Amino acid sequence: MTAAASFPTWRRQIHLWIDHGAGDDLVATVLHRGLVVLICANVVAIVLESVPSIATRFGAGFQAFEFVSLLIFALEYAIRLWTAPEHARYRGLSPTRARLAYAASVPAVIDLLATLPLLFGLMGFGELKVLLLLRLLRFFKLGRYSPGMASLSAALTAERKALFACFVILMGVMLMAASAMHIVEHEAQAEKFGTIPDAMWWAIITLTTVGYGDVYPITAAGKAVAAVTAVLGLIMLALPVGIVATAFAQEIHRREFVVTWSMIARVPLFGGLDAAEIAEVMQFLRAQTVKNGAVVMHEGEPGRALYFIASGEVEILLPEGKRRLDEGHFFGELRFGDMAIASHSPCPNAAVATAPSKLLVLDPIDFHALTMRHPKLAEHIRTLAQA
Repeated sequence: MTAAASFPTWRRQIHLWIDHGAGDDLVATVLHRGLVVLICANVVAIVLESVPSIATRFGAGFQAFEFVSLLIFALEYAIRLWTAPEHARYRGLSPTRARLAYAASVPAVIDLLATLPLLFGLMGFGELKVLLLLRLLRFFKLGRYSPGMASLSAALTAERKALFACFVILMGVMLMAASAMHIVEHEAQAEKFGTIPDAMWWAIITLTTVGYGDVYPITAAGKAVAAVTAVLGLIMLALPVGIVATAFAQEIHRREFVVTWSMIARVPLFGGLDAAEIAEVMQFLRAQTVKNGAVVMHEGEPGRALYFIASGEVEILLPEGKRRLDEGHFFGELRFGDMAIASHSPCPNAAVATAPSKLLVLDPIDFHALTMRHPKLAEHIRTLAQA
């Protein structure tokens, strides 16, 4: 293979390593964990560097660590930019347009801003205080390696219109509260509520339930306005919290649903089922968590359930040898009347977890209840099993 022909292959491989990992690849695992440790170490160093006694004693070490970290982050950004054409989202674009599109994405902007202190330092502006904020942006790079933060980001993006509406409502309530307080208190406290802008400070800290106590009403009418504003503040806080919490739960459920759906649809027995029938099967799955080394199926024991691997790894023993299955695969056996329905042909003789794993189990009792509850589904499964 020529160098020109192998160039895209290498770019693809590097993209798998640095972007989302390539299965159980050791290089991807070490690379991702190393970057996470480096990001955390940078945040700790920035915090400790703000302590004068520590900065004086270890100043040279902090500077050397910062310089090395900036070089690594700059190299990471350059590699991500170079491999952008391999990203699934930009694969249909030309290399130049793919890189420009990636550079405009939020993760890439954070990466770029986090490396700007290196450029400013080379230009002689390394002492600017604003660079501290740019350095702290590295903390948000952890979002790339955290499924939870990715789910939260997706939830916020999905509910951005509702959250913006909450902000608009908050601004409207603040203006109304400030105007009402200005009307009833401006004569008693002209220096604090003499204008609506002055009263807006009181309104916003009351609505957000902060209540510093530096500004407060002294008239009966002002106290009545303050009481109503405080109650509205509780509502205004609960509204976005409820929206975000619901969206986050829905996002987690959606991700789990998609993963489970894809696993069930891959089983030959269920592959011909429609969306409603697969959803019915999903309702009967039971979650089971097993430790590393736990025996899921004993050798010689007949298959008594169908197992789906939601996470982790399981080694199954087949007549022709051992085989390792990871996330998204399935194994086991069910019986439908006098027919044995196996995930493999033949059914595995034994199964052992080779890593902490989460399994979704379809037991024979639940499978029987499923077929009894839905005769059409039972007939469909019988037809597929006999085919």
